[in-house]
Amino acid sequence: MSRFVLSSGVLVDPAEAVVLGERTVVAEDGVVVDVLDAPAAAAAVRSAIAGADVVLDAGGRFVLPGFVDAHVHLSITTMDFASTSTRSSVTWALEMAAVAEAMVARGYTTVRDTGGDVAGLRQAIRRGLVAGPRVVAAGRVLTQTGGHGDLRSRVDVEPPSCGCRIEADWFAHIADGVDAVRAAARHELRQGAGFLKLMASGGVASPSDPLEAVQYTHDEIAAIVTEAEHRGTYATAHAYTPAAIDQAVGAGVRCIEHGNLLDAATAATMAARGVTLVPTLITYQAMEELGEKFGLPEVNRAKNRGVLEAGFRAVELAREAGVTLGLGSDLLGEAHGLQNREFELRAEVEPAADVLRSAFVVNPELCGLAGKVGVVAPGAFADLVVVDADPTVDVASLGRWETNVAAVVSCGRVVRSRL
Repeated sequence: MSRFVLSSGVLVDPAEAVVLGERTVVAEDGVVVDVLDAPAAAAAVRSAIAGADVVLDAGGRFVLPGFVDAHVHLSITTMDFASTSTRSSVTWALEMAAVAEAMVARGYTTVRDTGGDVAGLRQAIRRGLVAGPRVVAAGRVLTQTGGHGDLRSRVDVEPPSCGCRIEADWFAHIADGVDAVRAAARHELRQGAGFLKLMASGGVASPSDPLEAVQYTHDEIAAIVTEAEHRGTYATAHAYTPAAIDQAVGAGVRCIEHGNLLDAATAATMAARGVTLVPTLITYQAMEELGEKFGLPEVNRAKNRGVLEAGFRAVELAREAGVTLGLGSDLLGEAHGLQNREFELRAEVEPAADVLRSAFVVNPELCGLAGKVGVVAPGAFADLVVVDADPTVDVASLGRWETNVAAVVSCGRVVRSRL
C-alpha cells in the first residue's frame, strides 16, 4: 500500500466557495482516506506523516481538488486540419500524449473528451505509459453528411448509396437516417463511451456547413438519446443557435455544448427541462489570436469572429434563466496551453462562487464522477492542486497557472511541484 500525505495546506471547499482552514490530506493507493484538521488533530497528523511514502508540504498555500474540464479534444493536436491526412499514426499518438501530459501538469486531473478516438490514449494513461488526466470520453461524435463533424473537403463528392449511411474516421461517424445513427451510437457505447455527442448545428472549425445550419432531425436525435439512456448515460449536443438548441432539447439531450447564439426564450426552455450548458469561451479567443498563425483557414476564422463576443452574452442569458452551467475549454491543437484562461474569461461575467461550482460540482456530474472528483474527502480520488492565491476571492488566478499553481497531484502521485 502506498501512502501519500499533503500537509500544511489551507483547504478550499469549491462547492460552497469557502476556505475551511489548515488540513492534512492522507491518501492510500490514490484514494483519500482522511482529511485531518491539522491544529485539532496534531498527533494524528504526525502519525500520518511518519507512515507516509511521500509527503508534500503545501507551506500554508491553498488546496483545491484537481481541475475538471468538461469539454476537451485530446485527439485534435493541430489547427491545420489539412495536415491530418498526411500525419503518421505514430506521430499523432505522440502528439496526443504530449497534449495529455501538459494538460495534467496545468492541474486538470479529469477531463471530458467530447469527440475523437482516444481509446488508445486512455489505455496508455491507465497503464502508466504516459502521464495524463482521467478521461471520460464520448468517442467519435455523430454527425450528418455535411455536418460539423464531417471534415472532408468539398472536392470529396461521393454521395451516399442508400437512405442510410455510416462512414467513420478518427473524429466522427457520418451517419444519416435513424437506423444509421442508432448503429453508430451503439458502436461507440460498445467501445466504452461514457456518453454520446452529436452535432446539432454548424460549427466554426468545420469546412462545409454554415454556422446557423440546423443539423439532424428530431427523430435522428431522439434515437441517439434513447440509445444513451438504455446504457444509463446521456447525449450531449454541439449547438449554437436557438433553433438547433430547441430541436436537440426537444428530442431529449441533457446537455448543450457552446450555445453562443442562445436567446432568452431558449434559455428558459433549457432551465425548465434541466438541461446543462457548457460554455467554451476561451476557444474563440484562442482561434482569434492564434488561428491564422497555425493554419486555421480564413473561412473558419470568419465564422469564429461571429460567435466570439456572443459567448459572453449567452452566459449572462443562461444565468438569468437559471440554466446550470458547466465549464469547458474546447481548445484545438496549438492552443491547448491556454486552457486555464477559461477561468479568467468566466470571471468577467460570473462571481467566483459560480465559476467554482461549474468547474468542481457541475463538471464532475457531467463526467459521472460526483463524489470521486471535484472534492477532497474520504473516498475521492487523491487529485489535488496547490495554489498561491485564494480562489474564492480571485478565481481568475486559476487561469494564471504558470505562476499560481505550485503543485499538482493526480491519484496520490506528484505530477509537478515547486514546493
